[in-house]
Amino acid sequence: VQLVESGGALVQPGGSLRLSCAASGFTFSKTPMNWVRQAPGKQLEWVASINDSGDTTLYANSVKGRFTISRDNTRSTMFLQMDALQVQDTAVYYCSKASSSETGPGTQVTVST
Repeated sequence: VQLVESGGALVQPGGSLRLSCAASGFTFSKTPMNWVRQAPGKQLEWVASINDSGDTTLYANSVKGRFTISRDNTRSTMFLQMDALQVQDTAVYYCSKASSSETGPGTQVTVST
């Protein structure tokens, strides 16, 4: 299993970012996936989930209405569109299989003025 997150950056409050998760080594199209994040000094926090076909999604209350999870099974890639970013969204973002705690190396998102 290989997961590689990308797309993190420094952005101002209210801005947007789109994260990507490139997956390989397993049958991506049949695998529900998660985004999770870890803010400095805090525990890992679940952010969003998507089922294998992409037609069912779930979100943490803290991001609902601002983040959108999606996937492209033809490219074995998952996305997290993040809008209306807040300072408290600052964290390292990771993707994982829904059935596993194994993640990629993560991508840093910093929301700051």
